[in-house]
Amino acid sequence: MSPRPHSRTLAFVESPVQLLNLLEWAHHHGLRGPAPEGGPALEGGRAPVGGRAPVGGSVPVGGSVPVGGSAPEGGELTVVVLSPTDPMTRGQLRRTADLARDEGYRVRWEEARGGTTAPFHTIGGLAGPLRRADRVVMGDPFSRYVQLLLTITRARDLVVVDDGTATMEFVAQLARGERLVRWHRKGGRRGPRDLLFAPVSSSARRRLTPREGRRVEVFSSMPVTETPDGVTVTANDFAWTRARFGPPRITKGADLVGTSLVETGVVDVGHYLEAVRALARSHGATRYFAHRRESTEKLHRLAGETGLEIVRPDLPLELTARRGPIGRTILSFPSTVVHTLPLALAGTGVRVAVCDIDPAWLTETASPRAQGFLSGVTGTARDVHRLAGVGVA
Repeated sequence: MSPRPHSRTLAFVESPVQLLNLLEWAHHHGLRGPAPEGGPALEGGRAPVGGRAPVGGSVPVGGSVPVGGSAPEGGELTVVVLSPTDPMTRGQLRRTADLARDEGYRVRWEEARGGTTAPFHTIGGLAGPLRRADRVVMGDPFSRYVQLLLTITRARDLVVVDDGTATMEFVAQLARGERLVRWHRKGGRRGPRDLLFAPVSSSARRRLTPREGRRVEVFSSMPVTETPDGVTVTANDFAWTRARFGPPRITKGADLVGTSLVETGVVDVGHYLEAVRALARSHGATRYFAHRRESTEKLHRLAGETGLEIVRPDLPLELTARRGPIGRTILSFPSTVVHTLPLALAGTGVRVAVCDIDPAWLTETASPRAQGFLSGVTGTARDVHRLAGVGVA
């Protein structure tokens, strides 16, 4: 679904991966940043980055020109960052937002969760732009913030860009006409807040269902097996990432990619640490790339028990790996990266290997769907090597 020429696009992101995939979508469709209107390109204030120079500044702000082409004609894009409170996520978002500015896009940084009155200020300040937008792009259709904003917009085009495995679940739920629930929460009882917000969630699901006069696109590198009627699915092949960065320097060893399955209550921490230790020992891994949501306590324990060097990337892993250095083998548990890294590292010779989650590792409170969903994440991955199970006592 190509954007209409000369249209105004407003995009909402809440994580670094969502912002990266928004940049991939904009590159694919040839969008540009808004023309200056007598003032600075950035609204809402530039997020501080500690005085560090922007990453990958090959294109000056205000002069977005795609690699190997002329100025795009796909309309104008303004990015709204609904900033979370987690320090690691905020740091990666700031760095990724610099990449968006380097491409000439206007970035509006909203302290959307900065106190009890912040949501009212944020929504009030965005009401006008939302009503004027021809297209709204979002990274997380499960987000209550985004669902609330969808009740304001009159946009005829709605786009969902990749948010990893959540995108797979969103498309499947939309196709089946189900309520929007994150996969690791499905099966549990709805709390008072869920019931209170249910009308807004139902409204968002209806808005995300195509009908006459409204187009819906899903831009994803994840496998989509159930396509809702009328939804356009566009493949994300990480063309922008490969054009802007790399190829990386490849090291001889192996790197291990962390996951937040412990933090989301799916996998028991003791079994997880033992699995990491076994993988590192059997494959000679020396570095552990931490997920931005992994707890400091767990990472300290992991470093002490495994001897792995803990790396906290300041950009999404797809960009970190593409910039290098990166191991010749990347080890991962079922997660988004088993789908994205083979695309971002295409042609480099890097091998991505995935280790399945043993059912015995799941917590008692894990969703009944957890094992099947995680197995599906691994089973549908392309260009990855599936590892034999690791022994955990």
